[in-house]
Amino acid sequence: MSITALVVDDEPIARRAIVRLLEQDPDITVLGECGDGVSAVKDIRAQSPDLVFLDIQMPAITGLDVVATIGAERMPATVFVTAYEQYAVKAFEANAVDYLVKPFSRERFAATLQRAKARLTQAGGTGAQTSQQILQALDALRQRDQYLERIPVRVDEHVVLVPVDDIIWIKASRNSVLIHVPGHVHELRQTMTQLTAQLDPRHFARVHRSAIVNVRRVKAIHPWFNGHHVVTLDNGQQLRMSRYQNEAFLKLVSTRT
Repeated sequence: MSITALVVDDEPIARRAIVRLLEQDPDITVLGECGDGVSAVKDIRAQSPDLVFLDIQMPAITGLDVVATIGAERMPATVFVTAYEQYAVKAFEANAVDYLVKPFSRERFAATLQRAKARLTQAGGTGAQTSQQILQALDALRQRDQYLERIPVRVDEHVVLVPVDDIIWIKASRNSVLIHVPGHVHELRQTMTQLTAQLDPRHFARVHRSAIVNVRRVKAIHPWFNGHHVVTLDNGQQLRMSRYQNEAFLKLVSTRT
């Protein structure tokens, strides 16, 4: 079996490490290496490699941009390379997409390359199924970038941008919400449902129909009665948690410990 490969990474050391490991495999022919996304798009189109090792975090044009430009259905078999980023890794694992986390061991690289070879042998290329898996993984990654990082709230005649990381909890108040941050409470004219959809579900959870908490601010969770629990936040605030939210919330908290 002969496989042609292209290596894309903006870090020369990481790029050369992958090339050296590939060159040790008699089944692999390295067509070249790219240090940026523009070159990657050009070389993928011109050389049509069987396999691409593609760095995600590149300046200007990222690995995700490369896939979007080429089109997932036209991408070669792809191994995504990333610095440790838990959300990216979970997206790849959930969709059975091959990936490497930098720095990686020789053993980890060998296992990943073997999987990529097996996919190429079985599918004769990426195939429609693999393309769909790539699309689903990339959609999961893009969703992360759509969540709010700062919330604009009006204070007197000014608009203040409140970092979402500063939020302790949020309380529903008719057609508005009250955003609790250390030392302040800001009113935002938006419904609870609208705001929930804009907050990263890895960090914010709706414990009750009228309360959202910043998971990173949770200090303790105590059982109450009739399946309810009480959530204690790091500012001392205690909130009753609906029994319908209990299982999902506890699962979310456990993933952050």
